[in-house]
Amino acid sequence: MDHSGTVVIVARPGSDWSDSLEVLSERYAYRVLLVGTPAEALTAMSSIHVDLAVAEDRQEETVGLDFLTRLRVSHPEIMRVYVTPAPSSVSYQALAKAAIYQFLLTPLDPAQLGLVVERALEARELHRRHRILSREFKISGALMFGERREPVFRPESHQFEKLVYASEKMAEMCDVAKQAAATELPILIQGETGTGKELLARAIHYNSPRRASPLLVQNCGGMPDELLQSELFGHKRGAFTGAISDRLGLFRAADGGTVFLDEISDVSPSFQVSLLRFLQEGEVKPLGADKVIHCNVRIIAASNKPLQDLVAQGKFRQDLYFRLKGFEFEVPPLRDRPDDIGPLAEFFAAKHADAMGRKVLGITANTLEKLALCSFPGNVRELENEIRRMVALTNDGEYITTRNMAPSLLAAASARRQGDGLRGFVPEGITLKDQVESLEKQIVGRALIRNHWNQSRTAAELGLSRVGLANKIKRYNLNENG
Repeated sequence: MDHSGTVVIVARPGSDWSDSLEVLSERYAYRVLLVGTPAEALTAMSSIHVDLAVAEDRQEETVGLDFLTRLRVSHPEIMRVYVTPAPSSVSYQALAKAAIYQFLLTPLDPAQLGLVVERALEARELHRRHRILSREFKISGALMFGERREPVFRPESHQFEKLVYASEKMAEMCDVAKQAAATELPILIQGETGTGKELLARAIHYNSPRRASPLLVQNCGGMPDELLQSELFGHKRGAFTGAISDRLGLFRAADGGTVFLDEISDVSPSFQVSLLRFLQEGEVKPLGADKVIHCNVRIIAASNKPLQDLVAQGKFRQDLYFRLKGFEFEVPPLRDRPDDIGPLAEFFAAKHADAMGRKVLGITANTLEKLALCSFPGNVRELENEIRRMVALTNDGEYITTRNMAPSLLAAASARRQGDGLRGFVPEGITLKDQVESLEKQIVGRALIRNHWNQSRTAAELGLSRVGLANKIKRYNLNENG
C-alpha cells in the first residue's frame, strides 16, 4: 500500500474535518490520521513515518501552536501547518518559533488545505535532496583522521514505516507484509531478539484498514497465567486478591483494532487454550464474570523461538500455531543482511543527533565498512545502542569515525576482515615469481569484487593508478563475469 505522504491532523473536539479528509485522502491519495490531542499524535509518530502535521486552535487557544513548536525540536523533519481563526491574536514571534510552513484561517477551505499540503511535501522533498547533495559535496575528497569520507555506494535504502532496509531479503519480506496488512488474517512474526519484530507489527497495523483503531501491545514473557489472563481478558472486581476494581482487558480495549502479543512462545499450555478459543470465536470472558463478550481484534504474535520446533517438542499447541500463522514472517538477523547496516547506522545517527541536539556531519566510509563486518548478536537494537553512544562521543561539526567505535567491535571487525581475506589460499606455481603473481591476482580480483568492479575505487584502495590497475586486469585476464 503506497502513500504519497502521511498527514497527522490534531483537531479540536467538535471540529468538522470531513470535507478536508475527503480531499486529502481521495484527491491527493495521502494517508490521513485524525487525532484529538497532541499526545495521540506523538503516539502515532512513534510508530509510523509521518511527513506533515496539521494542528488546529480555536479563539484564544495555543495548544496546537505549542504542539507544533515542540514538534520542531522533537521531529524537525516533519512539515508543520497551523490552522487558526484569528492570526492577529497570535504573535509573529510565536509563529516564527514554531517554524510553520503555512497558517490557514477558519472556516477552512479544503481545496486550499490540499494545495498547501501538496506544496509543503514538495518543499520537504526538495529540502531532503538538497541536504543529500550538500552532504556529498562536503564529504567528497578530503581525509579526516586518516579515513575516507566519500560516500559508500550501496543499494538505495527504503522504509516501511520505521523499518529501514536496503537488503533484498528485507525488501521481499516488507512487500509481502504490505499485502498482508490489507487482510484480516492473524500474523506470526518470528526472529531473534532485537531484529525489529515489533516495528514490523506496528507497520502492518498502520497500513491496515484498522489503522484508525488502537494497537495495544502485551509482552507475554515470564507472566503468570492469572496476571496475563487479567491483562488480556480483563477481570471483575473481587475476582482475585487485589482485584479492587473492574478491568477492561486489552482485547476489549482494542475492539476494532490490533493486539500485538510479544514472546508468545512463553505462554503456558493452559493459557494457549484460552487464546485459541479467542482466535476461533472472538470470545472474551473476564475473570470472575458470567457473561461472554465478543470482540473484533486482529492478533499479531511474535516469538524469538521457532514455534515449529516447540510444536515438535510438544511445548506449543499445533492448532494454535496454525491459527496464528495466517501470514508468517521470519525477520532475518542483522548478520545475514549486512547491506542493511549502513542505512540503519545513518538513520540512527540522524535520529540520535537530532535528539541530542548534535550537528553530526555523517559517518565515514571506513566506519561504515567496519560496522558492516560486525556480527551484532543483539541485532538492530545493539547497532542502535552503539550508534547512540558514538553520536554522544562525536563533537559538533565532525564525522562519526572509527575512533568513536567500541574497542570490542573494532577488534571483531579486524578479526573478521583478516579471516575473510585469503583464508585457504594456496599459491600457484613453482617459482617464487609465479607464486607472488598468483597472490597478486587473487588480491586484485577480490578487491574488484568487493568494490563491485568500480575501477576508480579499487585502484585507490590498492594504491594503484587506474592505468596500473587496468594493466593488471589485462595481465591476469580478470573479467567481471568471473
